[in-house]
Amino acid sequence: MPASSRFLSRKDRWRAIASTGLAALLPLAGIPGATRAQDRTDQAAVPAPPYAVAPGLFDPRATDLGLAPAAGTHSATVFRPGADDDLFNNGAVPIAFKGRLYVQWQSSRRDEDSPDTRVVYSASADGEHWSPPVVLAAAAHGGAMHSNGGWWTDGQVLVAYLNVWPRGFQSGEGGWTEYLLSEDGERWTAPQRVRGADGRPVEGVIEQDPHALADGRILTAFHVRPGMVATPYFTDDPRGVDGWRRGMMANLAYEGASSRELEPSLFLRRGADGGECAVMVFRDQASSFRQLASESCDRGERWSAPALTAMPDARAKQSAGNLPDGQAFLVNAPNADKRRVPLAVTLSADGRLFDRSFLLRGENDLPPLRRQGRYKRPGYHYPKSVVWNGHLHVAYAVNKEDIAFTRVPLASLARPPL
Repeated sequence: MPASSRFLSRKDRWRAIASTGLAALLPLAGIPGATRAQDRTDQAAVPAPPYAVAPGLFDPRATDLGLAPAAGTHSATVFRPGADDDLFNNGAVPIAFKGRLYVQWQSSRRDEDSPDTRVVYSASADGEHWSPPVVLAAAAHGGAMHSNGGWWTDGQVLVAYLNVWPRGFQSGEGGWTEYLLSEDGERWTAPQRVRGADGRPVEGVIEQDPHALADGRILTAFHVRPGMVATPYFTDDPRGVDGWRRGMMANLAYEGASSRELEPSLFLRRGADGGECAVMVFRDQASSFRQLASESCDRGERWSAPALTAMPDARAKQSAGNLPDGQAFLVNAPNADKRRVPLAVTLSADGRLFDRSFLLRGENDLPPLRRQGRYKRPGYHYPKSVVWNGHLHVAYAVNKEDIAFTRVPLASLARPPL
């Protein structure tokens, strides 16, 4: 049986689906198969997770969790800093716009989320050869900080989001979101605040991963202030710069200024009635080393209580979405500890059972860390993805130093025959 994709019998598939509710009872240690004592009241209060993971999909004893790459997987470097360049680079976000790929990220001389952080981007016509980075937002002044908020496009205009932290990221007070517009990916408008349906600025920093429903409504999350509390939002503005409304979701209990749920992405699936549902996937700051997830089946207005899933996660930003054939995918480091190796894409035919996984980058690909800096460590960090030109494209940082890009042919990820 190939390591890259373990196919299950029909009995095993149903067994995995039936055990979905048990994933919510796993301990925060995130050890496969572990249980903990709870009384009946506690068990009734724990929501069932929206999706399950096939047993044995990841082998913690094997190199790269026993995964292998899909046929045709190819990686390229977007940016490798020289001695005179910014040596910290992270948060790579790709988008396709008017026949070109763009990758946006934040960079600084040495440390993560330092006052000298800038937002930059590169462009490519083929995903292989990339332009030198162009500054989208220079370092802020007066104690403020800029970070990258990702992209959106209606097909005619490219929207670049910038997150502004008026007292710096390290203050813990949070910030807000601005946007710039371009019709050619080169010339940009002056930044303006992203606004809600009430005409007021949205008081939160946008997550880098908005998605559209079939009817065009855009869903994402803002981390609202004070602090950083992950909150679903939606808008019917095709450019995603106005008309934002807050979805209803009860965050899990947390301490301090940040919610337990952070940095979500999402994928779509069909609900029990055949309607379109969105599943929002979160990083879990409680260090369960598993993903949290919440579901909305009313176009993003109301969301279920976030539930602990069985999907391993190295407590990092991740990416989710759908392939053109409807499959849901998760891109993350599916490791049950903080080490962000390997990087993998995991697939589900129905968005309910994830039962195939392929290696994107692994141990043998990882170069040594070249320069030290605050929060820099080996691994594949903060992936984001886009489907374009017959491939799934994933952008990420290597050791928070280099910006890299991996593409996988969609044909190699196609649903297996029944």
